Amino acid sequence: MTTPESHVDVRRSADRFKTQIGWLDSKHSFSFGGHYDHSNTHHGLLLVNNDDVVTPGMGFETHPHRDMEIVTWVLQGSLVHQDSTGHSGVIYPGLAQRMSAGRGILHSEKNDSWRLQGSEHDEPVHFVQMWVVPDENGITPGYEQREIEDGLLAGGLVPVASGMDKHDGASAIRIKNRFAALHAARLRPGQSVELPDAPYLHLFVPRGSVTLEGAGVIGAGDAVRFTGVGGHRVTAVEPAEVLVWEMHTTIAT
Repeated sequence: MTTPESHVDVRRSADRFKTQIGWLDSKHSFSFGGHYDHSNTHHGLLLVNNDDVVTPGMGFETHPHRDMEIVTWVLQGSLVHQDSTGHSGVIYPGLAQRMSAGRGILHSEKNDSWRLQGSEHDEPVHFVQMWVVPDENGITPGYEQREIEDGLLAGGLVPVASGMDKHDGASAIRIKNRFAALHAARLRPGQSVELPDAPYLHLFVPRGSVTLEGAGVIGAGDAVRFTGVGGHRVTAVEPAEVLVWEMHTTIAT
């Protein structure tokens, strides 16, 4: 595999595509839905990095997906998942969730957990949904979720979702791509983590702010795309959460 040219590309929150329709405030890092830019369709294997806030009682009604590994990470509130394979569950902060769309799946995602448990609430749900391509198309659809202990997330980068052999048994959930892994961390002010060394990295800061070695402050909603370079150090300026995709190949274009 050819080593890509080294590059660090900082993408600011204000420059993201936006979808705002009353119940949904969604910000897209890449082309999505009616937003299209031929020069901004993916980075490495990552096609979608949507930063969503959904009001109580609302959400995405049943809709189809195909041939995509979809990972959802909730930051605040709770999100109810239901799909056509019979899986359902409430996703909340610290719970890793993956849906393999495979040859075709229908699912819904709504902020209405009281239908399943507890009393009605007025809290919005804030989550990041990320899509990567699978190793092969047409696989059997699947679903997996697993809780990650708060202590682990506070201790540095944790492999949340991975298909890579080096994370076998270490990541919370498995995805169907052997070249990709998602890491997460919750950082206290002054706490640092070193980013993985990979041909393609995507750093997203969904809340708080950090300093990136050589690039300055990366604030809430900002992202950084690394190509051909890794090992940078990230240090929290304030309490922060980071999501890092480690990718060892890219989508053929």
